[in-house]
Amino acid sequence: MAAVLSTSPDAVAADPVLFRTRADEVYAQLKRDVAEFRMVPGDRFTENEISERLGVSRTPVRQALFRMQQEGYVEVLFRSGWRVLPFDFDQFEQLYDLRMVLETTAAHRLCETDRHIDHAMLEALVAIWLVPSAQRSTDATQVAQWDEEFHCSLVAAAGNTEMARVHRDVTDRIRIIRRLDFTKQPRIDATYDEHAKILKAVRANRGDQAAMLLRAHIETSQAEVRKITLHQVHLARHSAG
Repeated sequence: MAAVLSTSPDAVAADPVLFRTRADEVYAQLKRDVAEFRMVPGDRFTENEISERLGVSRTPVRQALFRMQQEGYVEVLFRSGWRVLPFDFDQFEQLYDLRMVLETTAAHRLCETDRHIDHAMLEALVAIWLVPSAQRSTDATQVAQWDEEFHCSLVAAAGNTEMARVHRDVTDRIRIIRRLDFTKQPRIDATYDEHAKILKAVRANRGDQAAMLLRAHIETSQAEVRKITLHQVHLARHSAG
């Protein structure tokens, strides 16, 4: 169950800035509810239910839902509230393709000796992923978060802020489906092994190898996503609860 958001509805209504902040908070919480399987495709709900659960008025809830509707997460139903939309697997495929272009480009740039790159960011990744097997995390939620940070940091360290911004947007949009890739221990083990190889190639300035390893790594994850069914999503909700 999501935490109740603080600050009274009356105070929010009286302050336009506070209202925008509250709508953003509701939006972020609802996105977390979907990403963490508290709300799954097909679930129906009303604005009143969300308002009561989060302890806010309906206005910021409605604003947050309209924003989510524009992004393809929910749809409004005629006289019967809202519904979480089914996953659009064609869209996920396209986003994975875009992610691959961005990350393999970043891998090449990280290995160009004349570029200014963020070595501290790369070394922070080394501290997480290049560790003995006994020190590896088995917490699927934590590994999923670290995996996101790994890929976002690789792109950010290459120094192109616009590439990093677009990549973070892609990451946000595939998070819901991507987390299902870490529900089995073999996938966690494989992620550690593959990330370690990518980092070693980058540190050795082997751009072609780093890009090849990244491409194979992303393609494997993409193949796992294709296997995901609605049944697995519902199972994930029960295990998360």
